[in-house]
Amino acid sequence: MVYRGLYHFSVAYDKGKATDPVQYFTAKENQTQRRIMNTQTLVAQAYSAFNRRDIDGTLALMSENVSWPKASEGGRVVGKQDIRAYWTRQWAEFDPYVEVLQVIDREAGKVDVKVHQLVKNLKGDVLSDTELWHVYTIANGLIERMDIKEGESNSDLGPSAAFSGHNRTK
Repeated sequence: MVYRGLYHFSVAYDKGKATDPVQYFTAKENQTQRRIMNTQTLVAQAYSAFNRRDIDGTLALMSENVSWPKASEGGRVVGKQDIRAYWTRQWAEFDPYVEVLQVIDREAGKVDVKVHQLVKNLKGDVLSDTELWHVYTIANGLIERMDIKEGESNSDLGPSAAFSGHNRTK
């Protein structure tokens, strides 16, 4: 993301439209580019921390009252401590890995993230290998809410298709 910003500055510099990178990045006409870079950095950091099972690193990117879907159980949790407890349960049963494929920064703090999600059981058997959309609400640079969009609907009530219908180890 930083490289993209530097690229845009270098193009402006080559055209004689910019000489100072600080002035360039703080200029009002370049705020959209900065917001997109910040959103993409936030998304990249969140997925990287999640895939490393770095709960503290992931939660640091969220607001105190973040609302999160319980993909493996159904329903939602609210707040960092409830997310910590949910992920601890989830990772005791499943080994999900989520790779970002596309990020679309919408207006009003909405961000659509197309992901490739690979879910394995703890023995390494593939339970699900699919692409789906995660829809985020971002406020003040932090994740406020995440929803999962599978097919044509959002799934809040039951488990995500990636986790449903599989023998659980409980």
